[in-house]
Amino acid sequence: MMVSLPFRQIHLDFHTSPLIPDVAADFDPDKFAQTLKDAFVNSVTVFAKCHHGMSYYDTKVGIKHPALKRDLLGEMVEACHRYGIRVPAYISVVWDNWAAEHHPEWRQVNREGKFVGAEPFQAGWRWLCLNTGYADYVAAQTEEVVRNYEVDGMFFDIVMQWECYCEKCRRDMIAQGLNPENAEHARQFARQVCHRFMERVNEIVQRYRPQASIYHNSRLRVGVSREAHLYTHQEIESLPTGGWGYLHFPFFARYVRTIWREFLGMTARFHRSWADFGTLKTEAALAYECFHALALGGKCSIGDQLHPRGKLDRAVYERIGKVYRRVAELEEWCEGAEGVAEVAILTNADLEDGRLTESDEGATRMLMETHWQFDVTDRFGDFNRYRALIVPDRFSPDQQTLRKLKAYLQRGGKLLLSHRAFVDAQGKFAFADLAGFDLKGESSWDCEYLLVGKAISDGLPEMSHVVNASGMIVEAKNAKTLATVGEPYFNRTWQHFTSHRHSPMAKATRRPAIVQSANGQIVYFAHPLFRLYAQHGYLVHRQLVVNALRMLLPERLIETDAPSFAHVTLTKQNSRNRRARWMVHLLAYAPIRRTRTIDIVEEPVVLRGVTLQVRTGKKPQQVYLAPQRTDLPIDFADGTVHLVVPEVSGYQVIVMEL
Repeated sequence: MMVSLPFRQIHLDFHTSPLIPDVAADFDPDKFAQTLKDAFVNSVTVFAKCHHGMSYYDTKVGIKHPALKRDLLGEMVEACHRYGIRVPAYISVVWDNWAAEHHPEWRQVNREGKFVGAEPFQAGWRWLCLNTGYADYVAAQTEEVVRNYEVDGMFFDIVMQWECYCEKCRRDMIAQGLNPENAEHARQFARQVCHRFMERVNEIVQRYRPQASIYHNSRLRVGVSREAHLYTHQEIESLPTGGWGYLHFPFFARYVRTIWREFLGMTARFHRSWADFGTLKTEAALAYECFHALALGGKCSIGDQLHPRGKLDRAVYERIGKVYRRVAELEEWCEGAEGVAEVAILTNADLEDGRLTESDEGATRMLMETHWQFDVTDRFGDFNRYRALIVPDRFSPDQQTLRKLKAYLQRGGKLLLSHRAFVDAQGKFAFADLAGFDLKGESSWDCEYLLVGKAISDGLPEMSHVVNASGMIVEAKNAKTLATVGEPYFNRTWQHFTSHRHSPMAKATRRPAIVQSANGQIVYFAHPLFRLYAQHGYLVHRQLVVNALRMLLPERLIETDAPSFAHVTLTKQNSRNRRARWMVHLLAYAPIRRTRTIDIVEEPVVLRGVTLQVRTGKKPQQVYLAPQRTDLPIDFADGTVHLVVPEVSGYQVIVMEL
């Protein structure tokens, strides 16, 4: 089921210890809803049950917080609805400390026979197993909430079942013909348990609230496309200062937008991470994080945590209101907008625990910094949406994906590959027959040098360029060699080393380092340039990738002189009721590393006179700034709009009515 999400959401935590004595003592439902309304909030996820296992409504199933004297959930839902604010409800799933303490037989158990989660004398959360009676307990709580309260959605948090080795999981694995001693079998069973739980609570929600949104948090990985039917939308929890960093959101936004039409970018108001009480993120950081969601076709969610006494912090919502007022002004050009991409990163991360890999990180940084319009896709995605696919450093081939890619090439698609992309466990290169070259294992050097030919040398100084990794040995047959390998004097060991780092180049070889297939559709780098860019940020490696992309796609969607730290993205609206629109989003903020681990955004960056060339194919009827509605003069030639944006103060949208 599809839902249409509001643009301005608050995700309101309320993880409140049963030891706190004055819960909701200062709560006023009208002031609560009015504070949200004044901050331009139009959706708030409120709490039915928290990580402590406490319920905040009149429950017959769970444990109501002992200090709570009112039906807090009911009053919040009723007040927010009176003010026109949408209200999903929150239930903590696998973290429930009350249940863990009173039902140890419900706890997840690791391979060593120990309970998963916080130890006896450690503050923290204890993990429950969804293959026990605990799943019945959560299902009953879910039914109680959706039956008795007019909630607009359900947010299930911490839906995570690790490989569990409790008595019931082991018995059930054996009954299914699985071997509990096999880690892959245990992972497979854990996924089944999670899917069974999600299907069960989804059925309950849909029975009582058929129009409600449903989201299961903590499961966002590459590969989640296989369980897309279990969600109505996606929420990308991504607190940049809370350990996620500023690259996590754009990577996963570009992935999930290929699967779900509706998604939220969830940041938080805290300086660091959740429950960082007494802190408030800068207005510039909140604006950057919300505008980045809009620029990629998403909607906004800001996390907060209600004080135990039940009163929202006025200063917090004044700051949120300043940002959400600007979001509201832009919604006309963001509603129903879809991201536009000409290339995609084809990631192998679904086989590497689904997280952002270093190679993915390097590719994402390269493309963002050079303003290519791109998505992220997995092996289950639709390759035909893209003019070219980038496969960074590693991809484990399977027959179904290889068939899809060969059909993609037959239809004129392009591939940019590196290192071990499509090299199987036996070292065989899957595209040798199509590419005109083969791979014969990996070299023994710990570093090598690139001797770059003229065809791919644009913007590079004329010298040998180090690559701090060994490369694959390329055997060119009828492929074109674009660069060759230079070898060092020797590898760096305790017996053989010179100076402070790797050895200089000793000799040039004829061994190919970069090759292009005879038909021009495939460019291959023998070295893991994407991983190396994530590690070292050497701009030569980025320039080589850009040059290769230009060889594959000489006519790109957007050209600009915006600086590399600025984000330049393209979205479009198609509607029967109005002409099509293209929106170019210019985002100019510069996160700066102020501590060893945290990047801070303190103020927007002002850019002046930014040139844009956008290949629209036909001349727009009108081009203007949004939300200002100031017309911009343009030149149009050869299917391309040429214009200058006078000023960008942090964020500017340029609208093209086609």
